[in-house]
Amino acid sequence: MDHLRYSGLPFETQRMAFLEIVSADPLVREALTHARALGLADWLVVSGALYNSVWNHLTGKPPGYGIKDVDLFYFDDSDLSYEAEDAVIRRAAAHFEGLPLPVEVRNQARVHLWYPQKFGQSCPRYTSSSESVSYFASKTHAVGVRHDADGQLDLVAPFGLDDIFSFRIVPNRVMDNQRTHEVKGKRAKETWPEISVVPW
Repeated sequence: MDHLRYSGLPFETQRMAFLEIVSADPLVREALTHARALGLADWLVVSGALYNSVWNHLTGKPPGYGIKDVDLFYFDDSDLSYEAEDAVIRRAAAHFEGLPLPVEVRNQARVHLWYPQKFGQSCPRYTSSSESVSYFASKTHAVGVRHDADGQLDLVAPFGLDDIFSFRIVPNRVMDNQRTHEVKGKRAKETWPEISVVPW
């Protein structure tokens, strides 16, 4: 049960362990360095690349195992057109060329515009990248990291880190995201058998 060695510990202990693990992961470290250099407004590397790297570290898996891509959020409400976001995505694609995994870049100021068509329900108009993280289908996945002005790692974790360190995927019922919770939970359990998925 050594993979649970951080489970139940105080948040500050978990925060330090989390940042130490992700900053030591070569994939995450390179993604963060590139993201910072891209200079997007209110940027945040979020979700899978982070908690998957922690699970890999704690279960002795190689870096990058089970990780499909890197999700990079930014927030810019100065131009909500598709064309403005697409220009950023194209610039980012060239900027991240050579990284071992694709980087998915999305402007969180625009999510409310396309979300209803894709998911069949409305979503709030977010006011920051950090706020959007709190609407993920599973609380476990609601985590983001960025460099602050001094180059130190800044953590966004609205529901804490204990679910990640407890290998427990917990639903976030703030929106009707049951299917996403179940699909991602199933995939994660197939990749990391140590995981438990809390039913919706």
